[in-house]
Amino acid sequence: MRQNDKIMCVLEDQERRDKKNLCRVINDFQQSLQKSETRREFDLVLKKDLPARQSDNDIQNTISGMQKFMGEDLNFHERVLCTCGKALLAGTLGLIESCLLSEDFHTETRLQFDETARHLQKLESATRKPVCAAVKEFNKNQAMEAAEKKKRERKQEQEDNLAEISNLLHGDLLSENPQQAASSFGPHRVVPNRWKGMTQEQLEQIRLVQKQQVQEKLRLQEEERQRDMDCDQRRVQSAHATLLFEWQQQCWQRDLSRALDSSNLSLDKEQQLQKKYMNEVYANQPTEEYFTQINTRSQ
Repeated sequence: MRQNDKIMCVLEDQERRDKKNLCRVINDFQQSLQKSETRREFDLVLKKDLPARQSDNDIQNTISGMQKFMGEDLNFHERVLCTCGKALLAGTLGLIESCLLSEDFHTETRLQFDETARHLQKLESATRKPVCAAVKEFNKNQAMEAAEKKKRERKQEQEDNLAEISNLLHGDLLSENPQQAASSFGPHRVVPNRWKGMTQEQLEQIRLVQKQQVQEKLRLQEEERQRDMDCDQRRVQSAHATLLFEWQQQCWQRDLSRALDSSNLSLDKEQQLQKKYMNEVYANQPTEEYFTQINTRSQ
């Protein structure tokens, strides 16, 4: 494949050079033989103007008029066109010949390259089988080595896993050895990620302290209950004394009201008797008409 790519690159470079040479030849031909002065549209006003002389033997063609010089005869345009046509024909023929030569060279080069490619392909076909056999053998050896290496790695990994499991089973972590959690900062400190809990003695001590706290709490609750009962009894006695005092007050007020009612009744009776006596003593009572005669006299 690399050889074919190299051949294609050479062919492409040759074709690019041929195109470049062809374009350069065409450009040179256009610049030399296809100028703007030779076109039909160039300077139409001068071409339509009357010529300076009617013929080469015109009587107006004096020597002092300077109308005729070497190479300025009336057949100049036909002669130039004939010369240009010959040059154009020669250039075209040269260009065609150059193109044919370039094409022949290109064809010959391609044939040479094709022959080289076929030769290289035959050499590659001749050497491909041994190379493929060598590559196949090499790949087979590599696969066998990889499988053997993988087998050894798997066996080593299993041995490492068994050793790790054995170490974990017989180590301090799973055996819950309390010494592994001892901290270097003091006996009252532990390593959190190694601590497996408190010992039986520590648990018994905590339970004893909890029991003492429960008893102390019950004692305090009993004392509080006794205080509450004393307070309730004092409140009841105070309420009973208050009710008794209110009842005595009500009795006193009731006796006082009865005595006052009796006194008022006696006074009312005395007033009625006095009023009756006054009515009997003052039988001639003045009327309203009597009072209307006050401060009046006859004129």
